[in-house]
Amino acid sequence: MEEIFEKNVQERAVLVGLNAACFTKAQTATEETMEELEALLETAGGFCTGKVLQNRATPDAHSFIGEGKAQEVKMLVEFTQSTMVVFDNELSPGNMRALEEIIGVPVLDRSALILDIFAQRAKTREGRLQVELAQYQYLLPRLSGMGKNLSRQGGGIGTRGPGETKLESDRRHIRERIDRLRGELEQVRQVRAVQRERRIKNSMPVVAIVGYTNAGKSTLLNKLTGAGIPANNRLFDTLDTTSRLLTVSDNLDVILSDTVGFIAKLPHHLVDAFRATLEELEYADLLLHVIDASDPNREEHIEVVDKLIAKLAKPGTTVLRCYNKADLVEPTDIPIGEDVVKMSARHGMGMEDLLAAIEKALGHSRHQITVTLPYSMGGMVETLHNNAQVLSTDYTGEGIVVETVVDDILYGRLKNYITKEV
Repeated sequence: MEEIFEKNVQERAVLVGLNAACFTKAQTATEETMEELEALLETAGGFCTGKVLQNRATPDAHSFIGEGKAQEVKMLVEFTQSTMVVFDNELSPGNMRALEEIIGVPVLDRSALILDIFAQRAKTREGRLQVELAQYQYLLPRLSGMGKNLSRQGGGIGTRGPGETKLESDRRHIRERIDRLRGELEQVRQVRAVQRERRIKNSMPVVAIVGYTNAGKSTLLNKLTGAGIPANNRLFDTLDTTSRLLTVSDNLDVILSDTVGFIAKLPHHLVDAFRATLEELEYADLLLHVIDASDPNREEHIEVVDKLIAKLAKPGTTVLRCYNKADLVEPTDIPIGEDVVKMSARHGMGMEDLLAAIEKALGHSRHQITVTLPYSMGGMVETLHNNAQVLSTDYTGEGIVVETVVDDILYGRLKNYITKEV
């Protein structure tokens, strides 16, 4: 996506958040989430000119933060010559319209900002399809109030995406486009299903890297596999899933997959749209939860990821907690446990321990063996091709010699035919 921002023409935004007593933890704005919102704004190419955190018992039905506070925001916008306002909370279409009328500049919410970043980051066809679907789902209920933003298409944050002409079409056209996008993403799911069946037949375990955005997932993938994908210190730097073969040990190869970073208050449109990608978690044999050990909000971010893992991964999937950037904290700051690994992906620290932990989680029930089967057991060869990793097959006068990597069940069935074990 072409970069359209230069420092001297950056969008200047006032950030606003509401901390209402009636809000859940996921709904409310805090100093920490406002800091994260500023980082999101910078990622999108904007510049924060000021922050306003409002405390109320309940949100105002009309202007969300109340008429008086909205007027204060308007004065701050004028004083700082800001071009927009971004809310840390999710706004209703009515709230957004009312605030734009009072303040006089475009108003976005956190979801719109994240969608804008995703629109910049998506590179593959699949990624673009997923982002476009999420944008349409977000924009559909807001069409009647998008007048000001529509006139700014291509002009800055919140304007990247489907485009002015499409958004001005009637709701029926938008719904038809959503249905078409869902159909195309269903085809993506089917392709993934075929690939997944192939991996299962080859007995290739899948290890998925998950974590809060900017925790170091791509850096870890690069360090382990030499994938060479961009790994910069910015939010949502990786959007499209990357999978690579990783040799864990002499008798264990796995498919290692990077995933999109999670974030607090991740728009549900994105979770739904990216299900074609995130469903990889459902079929993963092991999850590597990469944690930024130096993150001051580490525990809150761990909780966000754990909740999404519980929602997306299959029950009982082993999770290794990988405390990345461990070189930046005291050793006592990192918990000790069987499923905990201390590491620094950037400097290569702890990689051997991580590989050993992966092998322990996956490879303890895998055996590399050579068996000599009588020809009367020819059906077992097909069983091995379907349920194990077959390295070689040789038809000899003594029988069918198969070199294979099997699990405990097949190992028990073949124990009497083993001629060599690594």
